[in-house]
Amino acid sequence: MSIYEFCPTLESDKFVLRLFQEEDCDDLLKVYSDKNALPFFNSDNCDGDNFYYATKERMAEALAFWKSSYQNGWFARLSIIDKASSTVIGTVELCLRVSEDVYHNMGILRIDVRSDYEKEDALYDITTLITPHLPEMLNCNGIITKVPIYAVERAKAMQKAGYTKSAQYLVGKTGYAYDGYWTYKTTN
Repeated sequence: MSIYEFCPTLESDKFVLRLFQEEDCDDLLKVYSDKNALPFFNSDNCDGDNFYYATKERMAEALAFWKSSYQNGWFARLSIIDKASSTVIGTVELCLRVSEDVYHNMGILRIDVRSDYEKEDALYDITTLITPHLPEMLNCNGIITKVPIYAVERAKAMQKAGYTKSAQYLVGKTGYAYDGYWTYKTTN
């Protein structure tokens, strides 16, 4: 079933992933105002938004846009909740890529976490919690995620989770070619 018809809640020993809620605003402000986390956010093809939100008002505007985007079937944002602290420590964004490059009909997985969670173990746990569900959620032929060259903890987590570095560029809507993508082959 499409994620836009029903967004499941996923749970592991450490994390819960569920559709974001407006009540997540204060916790998410700590994520999206974290200047040390900012370099790890994937803003490729996002019309100039770098996902740095320094005020509660700006974070609330982003949440309103995320809600509208979900309702329109553009993308889904799920909050990542650390069960030990009962706080939202980031989000995953999911969408289906429609393009004329090698990434056509692949699911895009964006993982944004506070800088203190930009660690191999946490990223691996989050990635392996969401990855098996993406083919059904997005009806995709594979998954892509951005791993900048300096994101050494993220690279280790993705490799451990079965993702491989791609030599192919992702061509954006303006024709700009983005690098740093890793892929996961699905059986869908």
